[in-house]
Amino acid sequence: MIDSNFHIILASNSPRRRELLAGLDIPFEVKVLPDIEENYPADLAVTEIAAYIAHEKADAYRPTMGDNDLIITADTIVVVDNEVLGKPHDAADACRMLRKLSNRTHQVITGVCLTTKDKQRQFSVKTDVTFKALTEEEIEHYVTHYQPFDKAGAYGIQEWIGYVGVTSLQGSYFNVMGLPVQRIYAELSAM
Repeated sequence: MIDSNFHIILASNSPRRRELLAGLDIPFEVKVLPDIEENYPADLAVTEIAAYIAHEKADAYRPTMGDNDLIITADTIVVVDNEVLGKPHDAADACRMLRKLSNRTHQVITGVCLTTKDKQRQFSVKTDVTFKALTEEEIEHYVTHYQPFDKAGAYGIQEWIGYVGVTSLQGSYFNVMGLPVQRIYAELSAM
């Protein structure tokens, strides 16, 4: 168990991240600042993008932090053929992304930043996910019925497409959902 004297704040609008952090049985509150940019330098290696964005989010919260606050920021990206698939703009973009992931293995990388007034711990967790060959009907059904426009790579592994499409996974399932809770637990325990 984590015996923390910190006031833990999850800086995320994601209902999945809230659910996952709640599963650790640690008290926390959600606090979200509006309009935080999620940009990164064009020459940044794809393996460093998620951690970079999580760090930038953390820096945006620093001026609002109390002495006892510990802020958790995170960002998740999907990478296939060295291309970053963010959140789709619309249904056509979501279908394009799912076609690109079909019958292939891709990486889901979540960068996390744990920030207090005095220190910061930053890390990334990578999971390899393999999809079967998805039919056009499966792709359209998923996008129409689940509208995955708030998800990197246009899918949620915990939804229908994950049930029927994911054939293998190497790494953390919860990382693919958006928060590597096993690693967060270990890092919080060490603090």
